[in-house]
Amino acid sequence: MGKYIELNAGNFEDTIKGGVSMVDFWAPWCGPCRMIAPVIEELAADYEGKANICKVNTDEEQDLAVKYGIRSIPTILFFKDGEQVDTMVGASSKQAFQEKLDSLIG
Repeated sequence: MGKYIELNAGNFEDTIKGGVSMVDFWAPWCGPCRMIAPVIEELAADYEGKANICKVNTDEEQDLAVKYGIRSIPTILFFKDGEQVDTMVGASSKQAFQEKLDSLIG
């Protein structure tokens, strides 16, 4: 079973520079973040080998949150070959994430 990638300042750029990446900016105290956590884990398994499913703990990685203008969480950023191509703010359904990922992979 695939596992999401925990990103930090050290591995962020290398991880998102190739292919499709979905990055969930979250925090342990955030209710909606905890609500979508199982969905993120399912997506990591579903998209193993097809897309990077990642998480950034904004409490631990404040510089990354500032760099990407994260003002509320959860915020999910989508990257293709290192370029930010889309943003979703707030908890969404697994289907909504899948549609976004599939459109970027396809």
